[in-house]
Amino acid sequence: MANYPYLCGKFSERIVMINVFDTEIEGVKIIEPRLFGDARGYFFESFSQREFEEKVCKTQFVQDNESMSTAGVVRGLHFQKPPFTQSKLVRVVKGAVLDVAVDIRKGSPTFGKHVAVELTAENHRQFFVPRGFAHGFAVLSDEAVFQYKCDNYYAPQSEGAIAWDDPDLGIDWKVPTENRILSEKDAHHPRLKDAELVFDINEPLC
Repeated sequence: MANYPYLCGKFSERIVMINVFDTEIEGVKIIEPRLFGDARGYFFESFSQREFEEKVCKTQFVQDNESMSTAGVVRGLHFQKPPFTQSKLVRVVKGAVLDVAVDIRKGSPTFGKHVAVELTAENHRQFFVPRGFAHGFAVLSDEAVFQYKCDNYYAPQSEGAIAWDDPDLGIDWKVPTENRILSEKDAHHPRLKDAELVFDINEPLC
C-alpha cells in the first residue's frame, strides 16, 4: 500500500486510482482501486466519473442502492427490460459475496456464459455488469452489505429475471444447497431457454 496521494495538498500529475481487468466476456470488468495507507489506516477513491469513463464505459450513474443479506442468501438473476435497461457497478463493504453476470444478449458469441467473481470488504474489488446481462450474487459470509450504482432508475414494471439454478448456465454458487435462502419470487424464475429474450448483441453495453 502506498502513502496517501494528498499529503502535500496537491500533485502535479494525475495518479492512477483504479486498475481495470478484462474478463472472458467483452464489457464485463473487474475493477481494483489503488489503496493508500499509513499508520492511521487507508484511503481509496471508490469511484471517479472521469476515470470510469476513460477505462470502463461512458455512462452516467443515477441511483445508488444498498442491501444487507445473511449467510446463504442468493439473489438473482435479475435485469431490467428496455427501455429501462441498467448497467451496474457493484461492490461489498462488509462480508463477502460471489457475484455473477450472465450474458443474455441474442446473437452474442458468449450467450448463456457467465463471469463469477468474489467481492469482499477486504479485497475492495468492484464488478461492472453491462446492459444485456442478468445479475445475481450469493452471500459467502455471515452477513454482507452490498452496494451498487445503476445508470437507470428502478422501474418495477420492467423487472425481468432468469432462474439462478438453471442447469444450462452451470453456475457454482459456492453455497451448500441446504443453506441457500431465496425469496419466493427468485425461487420461480424461468430458465434462460424459456425466458423472453429482450436484449440483442447490437445494442450498446452502457
